[in-house]
Amino acid sequence: MATKPNPLGRPRSFDMDRALDRALDVFWRKGYEGASLSELTSAMGINRPSLYAAFGDKETLFRRVLDRYFSGPAAFYQEALKAKTARAAVEQLLRATVESQTRPGQPRGCLAVQGALACGKESEPIRQELIRRRREGELLLRCRLERAQQDGELAKNVNVTNLARFYSTVQQGMAVQATGGASRRELQSLIESAMRAWPGSVRKPAKNQTGSRELTRH
Repeated sequence: MATKPNPLGRPRSFDMDRALDRALDVFWRKGYEGASLSELTSAMGINRPSLYAAFGDKETLFRRVLDRYFSGPAAFYQEALKAKTARAAVEQLLRATVESQTRPGQPRGCLAVQGALACGKESEPIRQELIRRRREGELLLRCRLERAQQDGELAKNVNVTNLARFYSTVQQGMAVQATGGASRRELQSLIESAMRAWPGSVRKPAKNQTGSRELTRH
């Protein structure tokens, strides 16, 4: 790929896309505060003056990396919501999350979660940015559930706001578990449990007090 000119008109001596990918890898593994400028410049193959000239500062670089993350490794989110039914969309979202966050050779967990796990006062703007991005994801899910409710897939008495928040919390919790080393199989088993919470799902037969089995529904 050809180098891109900088604002002064002189060509840069590094590949911007490759540099962003390498910065993404560092931020994903270390979090925002855990990624030092030395680690970033070393991974990107540039010096600090070049980083400042190309990206402004660490915060601006991280925002650029976030855009790259959501249009790349996390692009599955919006794709999953295109499924024919809302239930299928949610299940596909959770399965794609597990696949993405446990992929060999790639950092584990979610950048939007990992990046904010340890943010001090000076990094408050970044923490707020990550909160905003996660809320945007939850809003997309809620809109999909509202459409399902309008189409009759979900009953009118279902609180789609709470339902969207529940599955977003499950997804983010799996990201933390993945970062902590949970296996793909372990996380996939959580999906089965989470989908049993879907409104109208039939639970497994459970014994009542008389010892007989009965089916319960949400």
